[in-house]
Amino acid sequence: MFDTSAWPGLTLLERLAGGARSDVFHARRGREDLVVRRSGRPTDALDWELDLLGFLDGNGIRVPAVVPAGDGQRHVNGVLVQRWLPGGPPRTAADWAAVVATVQQVHALTRGWPQRPGFASSRQLVDQDRGGDVDLSAMPADAATLVRRAWEPAMVGAECAIHGDVGGNNLLVLEGRAALLDWDEARVDVPWFDFAHLPAQVTVSTPVHRTDLTTAGVAWEAATCWIAEPQYAARRLAELQRRLGTG
Repeated sequence: MFDTSAWPGLTLLERLAGGARSDVFHARRGREDLVVRRSGRPTDALDWELDLLGFLDGNGIRVPAVVPAGDGQRHVNGVLVQRWLPGGPPRTAADWAAVVATVQQVHALTRGWPQRPGFASSRQLVDQDRGGDVDLSAMPADAATLVRRAWEPAMVGAECAIHGDVGGNNLLVLEGRAALLDWDEARVDVPWFDFAHLPAQVTVSTPVHRTDLTTAGVAWEAATCWIAEPQYAARRLAELQRRLGTG
């Protein structure tokens, strides 16, 4: 548990699924359901995320809206409160089409968006080792080379703000409208990474071959999880080696 006293009347309930890199709880204040999250991001990176969410919300994208603390701050010591979004996971072809359309709207709205402080795109990581959760210098040299090789086919087109983790517990659909949750891994990059882990049956048009896109996504996971989730990262690296025929 953590301190939510800056939001008077709020009660933490149960821990929510997801949030591999941050604690996420269901909470309630009066009759209102809320989500409380503790982020480990530096203040400027967290502010970037909340600025992006505010912009998207203002443009009709379903994202979690921030509930300010009693003194008006958006976050206090890394803790932030957001409104509960109703809905369920995508199940039908129509649900997934709504997800794809929403993600594409995000990309179209944010072309030219400034990079998140401390983060880097796949293009930037060709020449530098660190950005966000990625530290290629911490990987074996041959693994870092393989990761960069896997990213190359996806480096097509203009960069924009991307969610960075589309799938799993981060998607909700209600009455044909998709919502995108947990923007902790958001950054500016080529848009195609947001489609790398969609189920195979989901139709999405990209200039990158679907196999190459999936491989690029596996490489990103190996790199971004290398320090924080080493066992998972090792499995992703082994999968990447198999996909590229180097294992």
